[in-house]
Amino acid sequence: MQMQAAILAQPNSPFRVESVSLDPPKTGEVLVKIAASGVCRSDWRVAIGTAPKPMPIITGHEGAGVVEAIGPGVTSVQVGDHVTLTWAPICGDCFYCQRGKANLCAAYRPAIETGLLDDGTARIHWQGEPVYILAGLGSFAEYAVLRQESCVPIRRDIPLDVAALVGCAVATGVGAAVYTAGVSAGESVAVFGAGGIGLNIIHGAQLCGAYPIIAVDASEAKTALASQFGATQALPSDETTVERIQSLTGGRGVDRAFEAVGIPALQERAFAATRAGGTLTLVGTTPAGSSTNLPGAIITRTEKIVRGCSYGSVNPQRDIPLLLDLYRAGKLKLEKLITRRYRLDQINEAYADLLSGELARGIIIL
Repeated sequence: MQMQAAILAQPNSPFRVESVSLDPPKTGEVLVKIAASGVCRSDWRVAIGTAPKPMPIITGHEGAGVVEAIGPGVTSVQVGDHVTLTWAPICGDCFYCQRGKANLCAAYRPAIETGLLDDGTARIHWQGEPVYILAGLGSFAEYAVLRQESCVPIRRDIPLDVAALVGCAVATGVGAAVYTAGVSAGESVAVFGAGGIGLNIIHGAQLCGAYPIIAVDASEAKTALASQFGATQALPSDETTVERIQSLTGGRGVDRAFEAVGIPALQERAFAATRAGGTLTLVGTTPAGSSTNLPGAIITRTEKIVRGCSYGSVNPQRDIPLLLDLYRAGKLKLEKLITRRYRLDQINEAYADLLSGELARGIIIL
């Protein structure tokens, strides 16, 4: 079948919306009609080459849609199911899944990194050549063929643009506070970066009962928005940030700091804002080849804990439906995350708005 898709033909080039051919699903695979796909900075890193991937490639890793067809052997979804897509499918049987760390499941990561499906081939073709997909999904397209494990069935009363966000930004951010860091009631929190991920960390910290919750961002618009998601204070991101955080926390620094952008200098600032014995959780992904200077002597003397966070430590099959239940119960304000909706042919405009700081989250509607 033919469909429209946003293709990156080479690094540092704009997205091109082109007609491509799509093969039907094979064994264990699902055809999904994409309804919405989130505009995330991770896809932009592919576009500019700081997260190198094989090209031509269809990015988009935060999507939702409706199952239109299934291949042989598919048992987890049926035609007509509404699904949120997950870029971290789980097997349930590997070393990590058996130890409660499904977000680190090793079964599908090698194949996902290739940009192909499990048999080592592509389902999408353009100008006679295979097209790769990001994160096993490639949701910046009208349709996607993906492994059944990448589909999480969801309730049908959830708007699919909201459901798309839960596949990445919401799961990562809320999960970072609830699962990775395990924020407790009454703990002080600082979140460096109030974009899509950071706002959800703030939301998760509020769910946990944290106080105060300090949002840090260079954009006044984003720190203003952070108050709607639970931030009790907002600070500019500059050379005074650490001192100002300390003044809000008895001179100590926060119990829990989070860095949600992926900038080494910001990670170092977040570390300095963490109290002795506190925890810094690194959620943002830094550019390939970069490094962060976290002084070992200070870590030793102060017993600060530095930990990584992959996908909010969630189990997507368990936690995506749970997060949507919390949304329906009024506990998560997910619709407020969506700053603007775009058509597929406006994708370059959407990324320009993201880079200008105008968006909490943009959504491509297909």
